[in-house]
Amino acid sequence: MTSPLRVGYVPEHFQSPLLQLAERDNGNTFVLVPCPSGTGQIMAAFANGEIDVSIALTESLLAGITKGQDSFKFIGTYIESPLNWAVITGANAPYNSIADLEGTRFGISRAGSGSEVMANVMALEQQWKKPPTFQINDNFAKLRQSVNDGDTSAFMWEWFTTLPYVKSGEVKFIGNQLTPWPSWSIVAGVTVDAAKLTTFVDSLDHAVRRFDQGRQSGEAVEFVHKTFGYDKEDVQKWIQGVTYSQQHLSTVKKSVITHTLDTLVNAHVIDQRDWDMHTYINTNVAKLE
Repeated sequence: MTSPLRVGYVPEHFQSPLLQLAERDNGNTFVLVPCPSGTGQIMAAFANGEIDVSIALTESLLAGITKGQDSFKFIGTYIESPLNWAVITGANAPYNSIADLEGTRFGISRAGSGSEVMANVMALEQQWKKPPTFQINDNFAKLRQSVNDGDTSAFMWEWFTTLPYVKSGEVKFIGNQLTPWPSWSIVAGVTVDAAKLTTFVDSLDHAVRRFDQGRQSGEAVEFVHKTFGYDKEDVQKWIQGVTYSQQHLSTVKKSVITHTLDTLVNAHVIDQRDWDMHTYINTNVAKLE
């Protein structure tokens, strides 16, 4: 009997179609492997042979491959819309705007994570002369504690995930940063059978279309509300702003890859400019456009 795929994922609302698919699949073709620390943890899991496929942040995955991680490649696009990164500081911290954070120490989940990459992208867009420094805090709870203890000035995390903690007054929101590229991509281990991956992506594509249909009926809002505990009004706002890939999920656009890589070079995240698409994309599964 063929063993099920091990799917690493960040347990957040973006993964709702995947979670719904997992309920229907019941472990027959894949099992979920939670990676709550984010894309940095997912890349480590690939390197350690702990997962076969994952949905993670586009920019961190590309940076990881460029820096030499060869255990996974892109096989699809999950979400086309940007990710809205909230810039969060301590409830009583002296920082009141993004400009106040120049040259300070940011908390990040792991080296190479989206929280680190996007801080560098933000520094580029803000034209800071003094770049941020970083402290690894592992997970979301420790990041919140760190800004309130004063160990770090701020951290960056997805807006709707941070919203309940902003509402409660535990932390303070001082600005946001959008990714200038599609936010979530699908990647898989380089040794995983292409036919199994194609079947999985086809099933996930169907799950995404089903979730999108549920936007009109209210089923999608109800699922996210019950699963993650967010206020229905907040879920509705999130759903209105997110766009899952409008093409089949196996489609990867070369222009997206090169634009993201060029931005990462300019933000001093990576230093290479000679992009070979086959280094990044498994064309046995993905449709490169």
